[in-house]
Amino acid sequence: MTPIELVLVVVVLILAVVVLGAVVFGARVLRKIEIAAPGPVGAAEAVRGAASTGASEPSDVAGSGAGAPAESGILATSRPGPDPDAGLQTVAQPAPQGGLRSDSQAALQGAAEPALPAARVAVDAASTSHEPWPATAARSDAPDQLRASQLTPDRLAAEERTLAALRTAAEDANAAVDEARAAAAAARTEAAAAKAEAGAARAESRRILAEARAESEAVLDRAHRQSEHEAEQARAAAKRAGERELAQLTAVAREQTQDAERRQRRLDERERLLAEEAERLAERDRRISAAELEMSTRETTLSGRELSIAEAEEEKRRELERIASLTAEAAKQELIETIEGQAKREAAILIRDIENDARSTAEQRARHVVVDAIQRVASEQTAESVVSVLHLPSDEMKGRIIGREGRNIRAFESVTGVNLIIDDTPEAVLLSCFDPVRREIGRLTLEKLVLDGRIHPHRIEEVFDMARHEVERLCGRAAEDALVEVGITDLHPELVTLVGRLRYRTSYGQNVLKHLLETAHISGIMASELGLDRQMIKRCAFLHDIGKALTHEVEGSHALIGADIAKKYGEADDVVHAIEAHHNEVLPQTIEAVLTQASDACSGGRPGARRESLEAYVKRLERIEEIAATKGGVEKVFAMQAGREIRVMVRPEDVDDIGAAILARDVAKQVEEELTYPGQIRVTVVRESRVTEIAR
Repeated sequence: MTPIELVLVVVVLILAVVVLGAVVFGARVLRKIEIAAPGPVGAAEAVRGAASTGASEPSDVAGSGAGAPAESGILATSRPGPDPDAGLQTVAQPAPQGGLRSDSQAALQGAAEPALPAARVAVDAASTSHEPWPATAARSDAPDQLRASQLTPDRLAAEERTLAALRTAAEDANAAVDEARAAAAAARTEAAAAKAEAGAARAESRRILAEARAESEAVLDRAHRQSEHEAEQARAAAKRAGERELAQLTAVAREQTQDAERRQRRLDERERLLAEEAERLAERDRRISAAELEMSTRETTLSGRELSIAEAEEEKRRELERIASLTAEAAKQELIETIEGQAKREAAILIRDIENDARSTAEQRARHVVVDAIQRVASEQTAESVVSVLHLPSDEMKGRIIGREGRNIRAFESVTGVNLIIDDTPEAVLLSCFDPVRREIGRLTLEKLVLDGRIHPHRIEEVFDMARHEVERLCGRAAEDALVEVGITDLHPELVTLVGRLRYRTSYGQNVLKHLLETAHISGIMASELGLDRQMIKRCAFLHDIGKALTHEVEGSHALIGADIAKKYGEADDVVHAIEAHHNEVLPQTIEAVLTQASDACSGGRPGARRESLEAYVKRLERIEEIAATKGGVEKVFAMQAGREIRVMVRPEDVDDIGAAILARDVAKQVEEELTYPGQIRVTVVRESRVTEIAR
């Protein structure tokens, strides 16, 4: 609910409370009026009017009625009844001065009206009890004896009783009128009090309404300020989010810009080379055109001169034949023999001198080229190790890595294929694996687990997947950096991927990617010294070991595998030949192949660059894994404990428990027959079944 809606609800509730209070107050006032002005007030006034026979009584009643309109709203008037002895009857009429204006006046009128019929009934009873004089007695001129005979004692007693009853009724009516007047005065007092209470109630309601209005305005003001504060906070949060997003986008844009600049530099370099090549070709075309024109002119001139010379020679030949008495053929043969002997002697001397000079300078020149190339190349690292060390924040982390009953360390070794060594080394653990890629993935996995703190089998699998993707990304970045360093810009993406995989590949302990960089630099320096195509020779040297990225997947020599891959992805024939000939699987036929061999030997032959024992150890472990991997139903194979244990992961749907035992025995037997090793090798077959269900 918004602040404005909350304010509206509060205002409505306050107004409802005010209206309910006014209604309750009005109901209480009406109840007091009904109690103070009952029905007998009007009845007493009517009885008094009916019993009065003198002029003073009607005037009093009329006066009372005239004074009452302002309070009770009822006017008492006198009129003659149908019977002359019935006296005056009282009629209640509405007051002529504007009627009733309040609820109390209406209540008094309603209380007086029901008493009128009772008063009329009392007057009628009094009229019927008093029998009128006979009409004949008033008009007759009968004698006094007749009147005396009519005034009997019974008649007189009856008349006295009637008069007594009328007096009693008149006294009762006077008492009732007095009571009614007192009740009317009390009603007027109550009405005035009710008016005062109503005014107070109205004032209270106005005050409550004013307070409610002020409170609603205050609530609205607070809600407005709160909404402005929240809006300001929202704007500030949006601004901060926008700044963070802008910073991220700026970083991404900067990285993309740097990448684009690198690509642009490579394109500019290539365009410059192409422009220089085009300029050289254009200059060559111009020289060829000029030479052709000059040759055609010379050919025309020489044709004329040859014709004249031929004629002169023919004339001289005839003259010489006449003088020497020899034919031209005989003289030619004699001259050829003389010149041939002299040329042979000079050629033999020249060949001897050339051979002596070549023997004396060729070795010195080759040594100078190789030494200069090696001196100008510096390697960052000579040999790779098969052990990685991971530092821990404390020794308590070792227990969490091992887990309850060793389940964490077993799960880690099963998932990564890396042997985890936890000893007394303070705040450090060792990761041992002959495969550098697998060891690096295991190191990153363990490092992330230690930083996260959550170490359990399921988490190990998740972090292993993330570490594997990160290693693939690092391989791609390493390949791009290597290509930029060498200056190769048009390599096929698949070849780039294979080059990245060589980042963690070693050959006799030497990192293969660094070996390729060294070889490319050395071959480029040699090509510059010899005046050859530097870029082509560097390309041949950089790609000569590309086949080592697939030696686990494809059978055959890495040189032939690399040549097939290079040919498949459109490399030049000279590059393909240099790759396949760098280990003499094919006889080198080009200068590029020879320089690739020389630079490869220079990079690998440096002291400390390679370790033969490490390569043999790695080959033995690879052969152990290959033996187990060739069996049916095998999913993964890991050589653990420096080759003293083989852990074989099988698919549970393909291999049952009996098959697992048979598989372990077959692998152990084949290892005994094909490999030579000290001690013994334990073969462990792991068959694991997992059932996963999702709760929705």
